[in-house]
Amino acid sequence: MRFCHLFCVALLILAPAIPGSASAGEQGNALQGRDQAPGLGEYRIGPEDVLQISVWKNDAMSQTVPVRPDGKLSLPLLNEVQAAGLTPMQLRDLLVKKLVEYVPAPEVSVIVREVHSFKVSVIGEVKTTGRHELKSRATVLDALALAGGFTEFASRARIVILRPEGAAIKRIPFNYNRVIAGDGEQQNFFLQPGDIVLVP
Repeated sequence: MRFCHLFCVALLILAPAIPGSASAGEQGNALQGRDQAPGLGEYRIGPEDVLQISVWKNDAMSQTVPVRPDGKLSLPLLNEVQAAGLTPMQLRDLLVKKLVEYVPAPEVSVIVREVHSFKVSVIGEVKTTGRHELKSRATVLDALALAGGFTEFASRARIVILRPEGAAIKRIPFNYNRVIAGDGEQQNFFLQPGDIVLVP
């Protein structure tokens, strides 16, 4: 019986959170001692996303709000709150910390209702240049397919992904020919919001 009890407790502690939502009452989510770094693949909120903020037993604070282009959202009492760049769980923790001044033991949940911030651009020697709004993770090949493929003048071995990193731009080479040939030195990697695929 003691082993069974310990096993059940371990399962409760290790149970993963539901993706895309966060509830203040979930076990093990206290701010103290928690690693605030998002895990691999966790969604980060971005400008133009629409969030549902729910505060238990507080209808005035519970709202569906868009994230402004500057990455912030506006809420009663709290005014402006930085949301872009955070996971839903991190934003939930931040709101709990701010609301505790006004509401005793606030129970908060954050749900991403609409995703509009995941945009990538494809420019250069492709059939349809432009900016594409994605609803899920996409690879470089996915983006090239959205652009209709290459023109006859495209240099497929010299594609570059321009990735904003703060004030700088990181250049990531992408050799289409090696990816198609299955060359292990070149992988078809996932794009990030704001990436620009440049086909010379």
